[in-house]
Amino acid sequence: MAIGSGLGAQVGLAAESAYGTYVAPTKFVEFTKESLALKKTVAQSAGIAANRLLPLSSRRVLTQREAAGSLEMEVTNTAMGVLLQSLMGTSVTPVQQAATAAYLQTHTLADTVGKSLTIQKGVPLTTGTVTRKNFLGCKVISAEFSCEVGGMLTVSFEIDSKDCEETSVLAAATYPAMSPFHFGQMSAKTGTFGAEVARDGIRKVSVKFERPQATDRFYAGQSGLKKEPISNDQVKITGSMEMDYVDTTLDDLHTSDAATSFQWDFIGPLIAVTHYERFTVKLPAIRFDDAPPTVEGFDLVKPTLQFTGLYDGTNQPLIEYMSRDITL
Repeated sequence: MAIGSGLGAQVGLAAESAYGTYVAPTKFVEFTKESLALKKTVAQSAGIAANRLLPLSSRRVLTQREAAGSLEMEVTNTAMGVLLQSLMGTSVTPVQQAATAAYLQTHTLADTVGKSLTIQKGVPLTTGTVTRKNFLGCKVISAEFSCEVGGMLTVSFEIDSKDCEETSVLAAATYPAMSPFHFGQMSAKTGTFGAEVARDGIRKVSVKFERPQATDRFYAGQSGLKKEPISNDQVKITGSMEMDYVDTTLDDLHTSDAATSFQWDFIGPLIAVTHYERFTVKLPAIRFDDAPPTVEGFDLVKPTLQFTGLYDGTNQPLIEYMSRDITL
């Protein structure tokens, strides 16, 4: 029996071969918070009948079903590949690095068609019995990565789902040894693409990827369920850098509105030879939108510069993930 509280909860996931078709979870992630829930649309008959003061229960109908919510977690050195693939869109096979135990995943920005997940959550009753809810046809709508002084690298995924069912069995959760990426491993670099230079004074970085999609594709003949969402707007990449005002490099870019490449690295322990556990976000072109430095008192000047990620005409944004994971 599990512990009858959130301590006994679990989240497992698996890539689907067809949108909305259940696949038993094979990957289990350690999460900090989730809000995945069924959303249903009902209609109530309102026909007038003599002396009837309340609508008939039998005349209420369920017309649509879908699900949505968020999944929040620390970014760890293993088990993140399936979620990153669902966010970025490229079909990824980890590439072994020089016959070592290190495998590199390169998640380049692409359309997310065909990239859906089954996400199963186990929710404990107070008795310790774990109930299951299986979310089918899960599409990542957005993800925000963030890390600040003294903290972990965290991510919040926003999920859209075709349906939720409770019939498929609860999978037995197994967890590989894992550790989180954190501020002590972080560097933020700007400059020419491929030759970025580490910036001093950076205290916090956040980057958000938004994948706008038509999530309302409810058609006749689909039993009240939606078809796979389709991208219906350009990708939006935004972020911010909070810093002490140690130099004018980023401030000058804000003033001139010039583009710069941005690379956000987390370098973990050595896997083998020269290959380290690593999580890297590469944005080939960003431009700063807001927040030049202002003096607000006796303390250090601490500007927070907001930026937008754009296409440089050649290189796509990507996320690189170096781990020991042989498969996603």
